[in-house]
Amino acid sequence: MRIGVPTEIKNNEYRVGLTPAAVAELTRAGHAVAVQSGAGLGVDFADAAYQAAGAQILPDAPAVFAAAQMIVKVKEPQATEIAMLRSDHLLFTYLHLAADRPQAEGLMASGATCIAYETVTASDGSLPLLKPMSEVAGRMSVQCGAHYLEKHQGGRGVLLGGVPGVEPGKVVILGGGVAGVNAAQMAVGLRADVTIFDISNRRLAELDMVFGNQLKTAFASAHAIAEAVREADLVIGAVLVPGAAAPKLVTRAMIKTMRRGAVLVDIAIDQGGCFETSRATTHEDPVFEIDGVIHYCVANMPGAVARTSTIALGNVTLPFAMKLANLGAQGAMAADPHLAEGLNVAGGKITHAAVAEALGLPLG
Repeated sequence: MRIGVPTEIKNNEYRVGLTPAAVAELTRAGHAVAVQSGAGLGVDFADAAYQAAGAQILPDAPAVFAAAQMIVKVKEPQATEIAMLRSDHLLFTYLHLAADRPQAEGLMASGATCIAYETVTASDGSLPLLKPMSEVAGRMSVQCGAHYLEKHQGGRGVLLGGVPGVEPGKVVILGGGVAGVNAAQMAVGLRADVTIFDISNRRLAELDMVFGNQLKTAFASAHAIAEAVREADLVIGAVLVPGAAAPKLVTRAMIKTMRRGAVLVDIAIDQGGCFETSRATTHEDPVFEIDGVIHYCVANMPGAVARTSTIALGNVTLPFAMKLANLGAQGAMAADPHLAEGLNVAGGKITHAAVAEALGLPLG
């Protein structure tokens, strides 16, 4: 198969779809890989490294799209990229369509077959291609939250870990999945006062066994969340409904009760966000303030630590990319029903039930 890797063009996105090591594996298996010149420079992968791995270097994105049967990316295609998609293309990347109707309509119009990393499943129901970026975003959320709690950033001037004689900051984490657990690990490591919410009592019991008395667990009722948010210094939204829009767990009314200079970090912003006041921001302009509360809603958080994120993502996407290259889209999905769960768009139609429901579009 002919595989293309274009340079990512989303705001401040430095990651790249394939590492040189992944390219070497694909070319060794007999596939042809074309990489846009400079695609890996943001993570210190030079064109020469890709050439040494067997890739062809092409000058621009149109050349890559024209040469390829399968396009491997990191972030959802931007408008100029969607315009280059053909009906015989296979697109393999993050899509997050539930909160992005224009992208969904563009992909449908292209006729391309589009497999989304975030809805590929594993045998245990987990999301293996979302996991590494959720790990990164979860860990970053505490780092970013701590930064914006600093007074000169507009925050409350609170040190999350406190010091002897001064109580630590209060961290509330909504969601006990991969992102939430990684956020909890970081917050606990900083000695913050941490409470993690989830709607699954089984999951809360598991977290209690893992963390013991290092944090508190709570069932995510609206009342309990409202009480915790009011006293929090940092609230991290880490909820996920695969393929669907994130539920709005924190309302504008709740935010009005928060302390001035408190910080919200919305990891769920790719799926529309879990705070009523959230709107997507960029690394160039990452925060905004509503009712005295700082909102950090960067839609590609892991892009800030692009090298770590690229390698972590490549570790999990390569086996699936290899399967798609070896067997083709239809053959690979027939052989692996978990990969088939990643199919979001095909033949001009939405093919994932949760995405169709979120967008109010018919399921193909």
